[in-house]
Amino acid sequence: MLSVNNLSVNFGEQEVLSNFNLDLKQGEIFALLGKSGSGKSTALRFIAGLEQANNGSVEIDGVQLSVDGEHSVQPELREIGMVFQDYALFPHMNIEKNISFGINHLSKSAQRKQVLELLAMIGLEGSEDKYPHQLSGGEQQRVSLARALAPEPKILLMDEPFSSLDKSHKDHLVLQVRQILKKTNTTSILVTHDKDEANSLADKVGIIQNKQLTIN
Repeated sequence: MLSVNNLSVNFGEQEVLSNFNLDLKQGEIFALLGKSGSGKSTALRFIAGLEQANNGSVEIDGVQLSVDGEHSVQPELREIGMVFQDYALFPHMNIEKNISFGINHLSKSAQRKQVLELLAMIGLEGSEDKYPHQLSGGEQQRVSLARALAPEPKILLMDEPFSSLDKSHKDHLVLQVRQILKKTNTTSILVTHDKDEANSLADKVGIIQNKQLTIN
């Protein structure tokens, strides 16, 4: 489903990533570990099309999206979902409108059906009329996940999505998210610095050290 080949990224004269290679099958969950500044988020941004590379290519489902620093498919057309640390929900929209934001090409009835199905999947039935400020941090992150899954992306990218939660809430949410991703068979990459989080969520784990990716 995803293939990243020979990715190298320089910021000016500073090399950030060198010869980064990654292949994921449909439904696989991959966790990317590394220290701050090691290039984890840079790799994620390259896959999403938000960052250009000096060398390397990315393919999703057999379609080449970027090659040697040039994007052949723009970010908004890559069928990629993203979940961030800060939830990024629209505070002036209720939960139903937040989740349906990326599927407004569907009919109103189809949008509502999908929203209600996703709310049931994330365990927040009956919350469609609430606003983000009425939910806990963990609940907001589940809504953020539902919004990212609503358009049925081919790849889901998660950049430190649990880092703002305390451990007691985080451990439970990590297991919930894994169950949801497995149920939807969504190929996913998690960027994190937490080894326990990576091992709990992912099928396989890689670490960036000295600009190189090693997969365990």
